Amino acid sequence: MGRDLADKFPIAAETFTEADQALGFPLSKLCFEGPEEDLRLTENTQPAIMTVSVAVARVLQQKGIEPALAAGHSLGEWSAHVIAGTFSFADAVRAVKARGHAMQQAVPAGEGAMAAVLALDAAQVAEACAEAARETGLIVQAANINSPTQTVISGAAAAVARAAEICKAKGARRAVMLPVSAPFHCALMRPAQEEVARVLNGLSMHDPRIPVAANVSGVMVTTALAARDALIRQVTGAVRWVECVQSLAGRSLSAESQVAPANVFVETGPGKVLCGLLRQIDPSLRSLNVEDAASFEAALGEL
Repeated sequence: MGRDLADKFPIAAETFTEADQALGFPLSKLCFEGPEEDLRLTENTQPAIMTVSVAVARVLQQKGIEPALAAGHSLGEWSAHVIAGTFSFADAVRAVKARGHAMQQAVPAGEGAMAAVLALDAAQVAEACAEAARETGLIVQAANINSPTQTVISGAAAAVARAAEICKAKGARRAVMLPVSAPFHCALMRPAQEEVARVLNGLSMHDPRIPVAANVSGVMVTTALAARDALIRQVTGAVRWVECVQSLAGRSLSAESQVAPANVFVETGPGKVLCGLLRQIDPSLRSLNVEDAASFEAALGEL
């Protein structure tokens, strides 16, 4: 992951070196060579994905491709703030490693779960979660509102399983249990939220150079104070990705979210998940992804 980019672009290689130095261990080696089981530990996954995402963004910036707005899904919101200048990359990569560790420790292995619900609107998913919570006496809630037809739920394993059954009874095409290491973006993450607050309160933060969409509200934030608050609340709050995209596209119903609309969306980092969600949210929006040298050249030609 990221090796091709680092081999071909010095600024990308420098980004991996900066991450290695900030963390005090060779994250680059883990990204480039594995082993995969170590890379999949969330305290490693989070700084690894951030490093690749920031490396891609820096390569684009070096070629004159500067974002006017930014957003990121969950961890990606941190990467967005690095590019916006809200905090330094070195501080952020250390912070997200701590974030990942805290999230992993917040709930004992096997006690939490997440499930993706397909082809059922978010309001019905919320109703199913409330019903399952009442029946089981356990926590389950919407964690990612990814698109009009995809919502991820999170919470105690038994409550998530029951909510998934209720969703299917309500007409969901599928409710798929996800292979995750913890139940992210739900109230069970409260201990992790407290640790993230402690870490963020120790960082030097600045007003972002460009507006950044907040996962918890979908509203664009423009101050360091609002950015800190959004990143803290995000740990236990839902990722309102549909609203984030609507704000970026200038189609939000919130007056606070009005911005000059984005006309091209560029996903930086591993994979094309956000491009896929964008098509589900609004097929008229144009998106590109960049994760390696080949996709960079293709995107540069398009841009």
